[in-house]
Amino acid sequence: MIRIIGLIMTIGGAIALVFGVLGIFDSIALMFSPWALTILGVIFFFAGISLIKRRSDKES
Repeated sequence: MIRIIGLIMTIGGAIALVFGVLGIFDSIALMFSPWALTILGVIFFFAGISLIKRRSDKES
């Protein structure tokens, strides 16, 4: 279960990071601040990676 949440957070963080960086360089128009999206993308990406690395889930 933890790996699934980590995978979702990693993919979501990567998507937010890409859209945030594109918004910073004015390649895409966003409805909110691209800096906030970039910061949240970095946080979610690294949190998801750390959850995937954690091997305490013994179900699989």
